[in-house]
Amino acid sequence: MCGIIGIASNKSVTSNIINSLKRLEYRGYDSAGIATVSKQNLNEKKCSGRVEELEKILFNSPAQGNIGIGHVRWATHGIPNEINAHPHSSEIVSVVHNGIIENSNLLKKNLQKDGYKFKSQTDTEVITLLITKYLKNSKPIDAVLQSLEYLEGSFALGILFKDQADIIIGARRGSPLAVGYSNNENYLGSDSYALKAMTNKISYLDDGEICILSKDNVEFFDSSKNKINKKILVLSEDKNEAKLGDYKNFMSKEIFEQPTTIKNCLNEYLDKIRNDINLYDFPINPKKIDKIFLVGCGTAYHSCQVAKYWIEELTDLNVETEVASEFRYRKIKFNPNTLYIFVSQSGETADTAAALEIAKKNKMKTCSVINVVESSIARNSDWVIPIHAGPEIGVASTKAFIGQMLVLYVMSLKISKIRGNIDNKKYIEKIKNLKHLPDCIERSLKTEELIQIFAKDFISAKGSMFLGRGSSFPIALEGALKLKELSYLHAEGYPAGEMKHGPLALIEDGLPVIILAPKDKYFEKTISNMQEVIARGGKVLLISDKHDEVINENIRFKIEMPFIDELLNPFLLTIPLQLLAYHVALLKKCDIDKPRNLAKSVTVE
Repeated sequence: MCGIIGIASNKSVTSNIINSLKRLEYRGYDSAGIATVSKQNLNEKKCSGRVEELEKILFNSPAQGNIGIGHVRWATHGIPNEINAHPHSSEIVSVVHNGIIENSNLLKKNLQKDGYKFKSQTDTEVITLLITKYLKNSKPIDAVLQSLEYLEGSFALGILFKDQADIIIGARRGSPLAVGYSNNENYLGSDSYALKAMTNKISYLDDGEICILSKDNVEFFDSSKNKINKKILVLSEDKNEAKLGDYKNFMSKEIFEQPTTIKNCLNEYLDKIRNDINLYDFPINPKKIDKIFLVGCGTAYHSCQVAKYWIEELTDLNVETEVASEFRYRKIKFNPNTLYIFVSQSGETADTAAALEIAKKNKMKTCSVINVVESSIARNSDWVIPIHAGPEIGVASTKAFIGQMLVLYVMSLKISKIRGNIDNKKYIEKIKNLKHLPDCIERSLKTEELIQIFAKDFISAKGSMFLGRGSSFPIALEGALKLKELSYLHAEGYPAGEMKHGPLALIEDGLPVIILAPKDKYFEKTISNMQEVIARGGKVLLISDKHDEVINENIRFKIEMPFIDELLNPFLLTIPLQLLAYHVALLKKCDIDKPRNLAKSVTVE
């Protein structure tokens, strides 16, 4: 989950590398580093901490050179410190790496037998020393290809050479890598987002490919050193540039712009004149689909779980959901009449991309629900449905989750209509209800004041629980995940009906418990579960659209949500949970946009 950048230019590259690393910090912010070549010297500067710390070092001790590489790290092998920070350099070569070398221990032992000494605890340093070893008798491209033959695992590499001051070599296996083009300047980066500030012309390396960049030229080769051509893509323009404006942090901005992002998404997919959904070109005729299989990680997986309830409710289809890291190692019984849907905000999530690749190898029809249309997952899918949420900078996902659910809901509704599972009158009614969603989200955001008061109960709490039934259960899971991500407090999401099967033992006096109880077919059962929690001293926050009665005088707080179509309740329930996690984290003085130990785009297994 690291980010890499490389620039070959006719002018100093340090400033552009630093700016690109700042854009890449969503991939990791444990440490940062840069290496340049100038006057046949490798200049390496690195530090623990964020890019701003590296910037201070470079202000006092500049790194000269018209060619260079940079790195932001999310630690996998070795603690986050200056020694383990990238680049990893020998006297003649410097390497930045995103990925994991799974056989690094064996390679390290063999290199140590050959007399090579290691400075760090990282897996990356074996790459540096392997290339150094083969450079004794080989040209750079041959030394790199020889070294890659020994590597097991995933990597995206940027490689700089002391004695070849005009080239950078890039290599990819498993981890994403892009090349950008400009006048007298070419680029290498982990993704298009890092390069977009400098160019809108991009090529993507496929697995096993390498490239050689100079300021005037880019050449691509396969693993057998055969020269290949790559398609140059022109990136779409960002209409919603990621700027803080008047907000304290990106997460609060992204929470409060959700009414707008929902409107944007609905404008893309709703035909408001004909009251229809503009989804066409399904990779399988919906009438011939036997099953839908939804795959994702983390928050994206929770959107899959919500969609499972919708698809079951609206259609006669079987539905299965799976965490991508489990899907890729299961013995899946693939069926050509199953539609496989892969959900990822970044479109670069390693486990989800690998699961998609497995489905493709088995010749299955695939769909991706993504936020980044130029991403690896989008490019490898048969059918792409963007969520149109705009750039999401905060590591803890908010507006992308709402966008994923919205796209999955309109897709469920469209499939239901095509299959004849819903009559035209009800279909039009559901579409009309969707038009009210942005306003209802706006009203849900007004619960913030009460949420701020309840958030104080979490400061001294040992943990918390989030309970729901039906489609509210995955929202409970998402609420617990948000609280863990942002505030570092233990939280668990459970189906409310499972409390008597063990979790009730955790309830003690003063424990905050969030109950999600919209007025649906589960309402009375969920309230019964809530009474059991209150009887054992739990401090309850009830979130419901049931306004007309006192359910229990011992409820600490009750948040009343707007009335809406029952199937749309997950959207409204999500908002107060996002606000709760945000305000608890604020009270605990946590880093809202960059929580510890996490990264926005999980590009390693």
